[in-house]
Amino acid sequence: MPLHMTKIAFGAKSWDDLAGWYVNRREIKLTTRYLPKRHEEMADGSLYWILNHALVARSRILEFTKTEDGRWNINLEPKLIRVDPLPKRAHQGWRYLTDEKAPRDLADGEDVGDALPGKLQLKLQKLGLV
Repeated sequence: MPLHMTKIAFGAKSWDDLAGWYVNRREIKLTTRYLPKRHEEMADGSLYWILNHALVARSRILEFTKTEDGRWNINLEPKLIRVDPLPKRAHQGWRYLTDEKAPRDLADGEDVGDALPGKLQLKLQKLGLV
């Protein structure tokens, strides 16, 4: 089973902002200072985007490449796949996500319906109401 990673969609204020990053792009590269220690386990893994305190979408990780200045690119498939929203706290950098804890992909045409915003979902979970 592949290992995945999570990252905040910093700068995106809505789903449309995040989806706009992918429009007419042949490649998506995120630059980071350090190569993830568990990068070899991420073959066939995905990067899950956090938006408004919830995992909302993913892109398959294609490879990690070193840049000329010693940083690393995380090369993603230029396809954004919506997932069933799952509450997730904000964090700096990336975090690992196991396959068992990853949210399921939404089917074509499936809508998230009346999903609660991530912050509200977290608060209700803490109170034991969801």
